[in-house]
Amino acid sequence: MRRCVQSVLLLFLILLSSCGDRVDYEYSSRRIFFTFHNDTHQDPILASALNSMSPGVYCIIRYSYVSGRHSFSFENNQGLRSGSPVWFDGIDLKLESWKHVGQNNGLIVGYGNLDVPAPLYAYDLQCPNCFQPNVLPLRSYELKLSGDGFAFCTNCHRKYNLNTGGNIVSGEGGKKLIRYRANCTGPTGVLGVN
Repeated sequence: MRRCVQSVLLLFLILLSSCGDRVDYEYSSRRIFFTFHNDTHQDPILASALNSMSPGVYCIIRYSYVSGRHSFSFENNQGLRSGSPVWFDGIDLKLESWKHVGQNNGLIVGYGNLDVPAPLYAYDLQCPNCFQPNVLPLRSYELKLSGDGFAFCTNCHRKYNLNTGGNIVSGEGGKKLIRYRANCTGPTGVLGVN
């Protein structure tokens, strides 16, 4: 019996020592609970990124407070932008959507083009290697998008692949993009990011 207990303890110690210092999780531990009703707003730029039949199109969702009103704007990696801000309606106000748009008022969403079926990706708009949410004053390091499915930071010059989970493809090593769980009910449906 004593030998059995020693064996179990030895196995337990081996398991503990085999764990590395760094663990990469697929999704962020930060919960943002963002919901957008494109079935109500009908924004064509966001709809282009939420169409699983057009993978590789990514859309930046930005929150802003303009003229005393909450609004969203949309811009895709093909260079198209919403013509005017999408003003909050009663649902957006009730959900307090402005509190949940990434770490600093921005998200990137779209379907990847390397897998079948195409996965829906949602990333934070801030560079994970430059943005420091706990340092005041808060400085923004928004990523820029290219038409070929990459995001890049003009500060640290890292380039991230949006189609493969946000890994770094050029520049100094570091953290991959902050990724959130996402689902949607179609291009003119409901987008949920958490």
